[in-house]
Amino acid sequence: MPKQVQHDFDPFETASFIFTSASTVFKSGFISIIGKPNAGKSSLMNALLGEKLSIITPKAQTTRHRIRGIITTKKYQVVFSDTPGIIETKYQLHQSMMNTVNEALEDADVLLLLSDLSKPFKEFEEVLNKTSTLKVPRIAVLNKIDLVNEKQLKSFQTETEKHQPLKSIIAISAVEQFHLDLLLKQIVDLIPQQPAFFPEDTLTDRSERFFITEMIREKIFLQYQKEVPYSAEVAIVEWDDQKELTKLRVEIAVERESQKGILLGSKGSAIKQMGIAARADIERFLERKIYLELTVKVKPGWRNDERMLKYYGYDKKKN
Repeated sequence: MPKQVQHDFDPFETASFIFTSASTVFKSGFISIIGKPNAGKSSLMNALLGEKLSIITPKAQTTRHRIRGIITTKKYQVVFSDTPGIIETKYQLHQSMMNTVNEALEDADVLLLLSDLSKPFKEFEEVLNKTSTLKVPRIAVLNKIDLVNEKQLKSFQTETEKHQPLKSIIAISAVEQFHLDLLLKQIVDLIPQQPAFFPEDTLTDRSERFFITEMIREKIFLQYQKEVPYSAEVAIVEWDDQKELTKLRVEIAVERESQKGILLGSKGSAIKQMGIAARADIERFLERKIYLELTVKVKPGWRNDERMLKYYGYDKKKN
């Protein structure tokens, strides 16, 4: 399991925070990262934590679940939520993903509204409009500054400023880690004074099993094209810790026989390649040898099956 990261930055050492020597003020809060697919939500949380918790691929809709990542220092605890990208719902799976986004909006102390500066402003405008009636403080985070010129940035900022009230607008690059300390300072400025919600050495509230299935799903997204990654889901059906290694039997579900054939490849060559890549990541994560057995099963319509969605850890569709 990844270890907690120590951050050199301490906003309480700046001039904007003045306490007596006897002060024991501690701040904590929940920060939800909201945006369209591929805006860089997962990259941002990973960069802030200094650890890779959320999987990242070039494909949209990689993130399906809410994943919390936690930074704790002597003066504050910030609980980030990486969320699925805002999309139109086609399946009950999508509806569950959007339920997750709505829950993250409801329980946040601060919202980070993430945009992709390289995309048309109308995509970010949808995010701004969706959150416009909420009373929680909103920070507009203009991501991927490394991909645009000054004129494009100023134009984007001008359009963003029309959507008040916003606590601030900050341009960053999650990949280049530009202005992340400034963003973290603004977050800590806004969170309330209250005790920590998690023990100080906690990095996430998700289990090892969850992250292993995510690692395998990441490899599916990276290796396969078209509809296959979106039709695939992963579940661990057997976990056996032995003296020398851990045996994992993992089932990959798809919706059609043709998708199963693509996943397997000629004489199983494709799934073997994917398994090798996944096993390397899992061994680094667990810090021990593993034996990984992958099987593929066809489960027609699982993305619209409430029973199957519950099995895979998704909420039931809400009316």
